[in-house]
Amino acid sequence: MNIKPLADRLVVKPLETTEKKQGSIIIPDTAKEKPMQGEVVAVGPGKVGDNGQTIAMELKKGDKILYGKYSGTEVQIDGVDYLIMRESDVLAVL
Repeated sequence: MNIKPLADRLVVKPLETTEKKQGSIIIPDTAKEKPMQGEVVAVGPGKVGDNGQTIAMELKKGDKILYGKYSGTEVQIDGVDYLIMRESDVLAVL
């Protein structure tokens, strides 16, 4: 993957959720909830402040994060799904 996010954006690969099965009910893929955990695969240089200086990112490549259910923009690169989101959309580092 050769992608470089701009400003305070980051590229996240959603982590697959483990599937729990109770009884014999099969839930189709379209009805499953979106994952809310992911791994940071690329980080932008940071946001430019009002004084013109770049504010460094707190997150780094490889961090496992928790984000909002509908955060970011879904993109597909080389057949793999990723999310591009702002650093402010991240709720916590795991």
